[in-house]
Amino acid sequence: MTRLLGRFLAAAFVVLAFALPAAAQTKPDPQNTLYLDTPYGRVVIALRPDLAPQHVERLKLLTREGYYNNVPFHRVIDGFMAQTGDGQYGNGTGGSKYPNLPAEFSNVPFKRGVVGMARASSPNSANSQFFIMFDETPSLNGQYTVVGQVVSGMEFVDKIKKGSGSSGSVSNPDKIVKMQVAADAK
Repeated sequence: MTRLLGRFLAAAFVVLAFALPAAAQTKPDPQNTLYLDTPYGRVVIALRPDLAPQHVERLKLLTREGYYNNVPFHRVIDGFMAQTGDGQYGNGTGGSKYPNLPAEFSNVPFKRGVVGMARASSPNSANSQFFIMFDETPSLNGQYTVVGQVVSGMEFVDKIKKGSGSSGSVSNPDKIVKMQVAADAK
């Protein structure tokens, strides 16, 4: 019995020794995490600089400048996505003072909670606007840049006021209360 217990404890130690480094790797990186505060609660987004380094840097730059604070979710289509990030006009026609970004497409599928960059018809026209997926939409795969994933607070995204018609245009839209890079959060 004692020998069996000793083997069990030795095996458990080996399992823990290998499990700890893996757990440490999943620790959120505050430099690549956004806190998006909605009227309903906080949405936490893990950014993916490994997939889209230029787009992630743009989001962090604009966030640190306060660009997204009080910006409306101007286009929200139930079962599809919630779009925001037009700090210029608030209606989806504007962008930041910075130039558009070249596409950084990946093989990551557009599923619930994925955050992608909005763009015009040109693949190289993303600037400041982004969207959060309500559901899987394979037609976007490889056509838009994936910048992150909601890791908590998706229930608050679900509460954002939905738009009407096929455009999803929202009258009296909900707004981002505040957006911060987690490393800078107070």
